[in-house]
Amino acid sequence: MRGLLWVAGTLALVLGLIGVLLPGLPTTPFVLLAAACYAKASPRLHAALLNHRLTGPLLRDWEANRSLTRRTKTIAVGSMLVMVSFSIWSFQGRLVVQLLLLALGAIGAWVVLRIPTRGADSPMP
Repeated sequence: MRGLLWVAGTLALVLGLIGVLLPGLPTTPFVLLAAACYAKASPRLHAALLNHRLTGPLLRDWEANRSLTRRTKTIAVGSMLVMVSFSIWSFQGRLVVQLLLLALGAIGAWVVLRIPTRGADSPMP
């Protein structure tokens, strides 16, 4: 089981890294999934994610609160909207690609919006 969780965590982390570059593919949920898998499969990799300068604050905040602030959600969905819109515009004349980008963007926004929202004054670690 640990091996499967390690593979799932690694796949989620790779998808999260791809999501940094690919508009519409959310990064945050994949990094959270990778951390959850690594917590069970590899405490060393979980600690590495928690102590990383880019993923650490996000993961520590998530583990403490299990929610995102409205500001974080707005930035995430807004940046996806901008990037997906730009990508759709750049693929003019390729309807299938445009529809795929639109679907991926909608899925990404849906994933982020499903995460519970906490008030801005809630404590952060």
